[in-house]
Amino acid sequence: MKKIFLLLLVLPFVTACASGPSKAQLNAEVNRLCAIDGGVKIYETVTLPADKFDKWGQINFYRPTQGEDTLGAEYIYQGDIHYYKKGAPVGQVTQKTAMKRNHIKVIRKSDMKLLGEVVMYHREASDLPEPLHHSSYQCPDRSIATEGILLNAVFTQSTENNAE
Repeated sequence: MKKIFLLLLVLPFVTACASGPSKAQLNAEVNRLCAIDGGVKIYETVTLPADKFDKWGQINFYRPTQGEDTLGAEYIYQGDIHYYKKGAPVGQVTQKTAMKRNHIKVIRKSDMKLLGEVVMYHREASDLPEPLHHSSYQCPDRSIATEGILLNAVFTQSTENNAE
């Protein structure tokens, strides 16, 4: 009886260890891929009048629920997520790890020119022995590569005084 109890106690740890690459291995792979093409790349900036920005200096025509029309009629917003390793669906408490590449592009519609892009790599995992607590890792760091940083770099506010 003690052997069965011990087996039932140890089995989740054994299966978790044998289920695939470790978080450290995935973090190393995230870093390797990130070194190849990760980060924000700006090919052209667009200077817009002050009325295209809110009081915090953010573009006011950004509508994240509009798909490719997220940036209105003049710009195309393309987002693509590629999963290298899919994790468990949200709400499951089994240990699952996910690794993905998130690629966002801003394209001007009039000439289809790519204005800027950001590529981010992520690793997410539920942690044993408490599977409800998750850890994550991103490269590049969120302080230098996010969708917001891309948009703020592509769209700049005109410094000209529009009042006459």
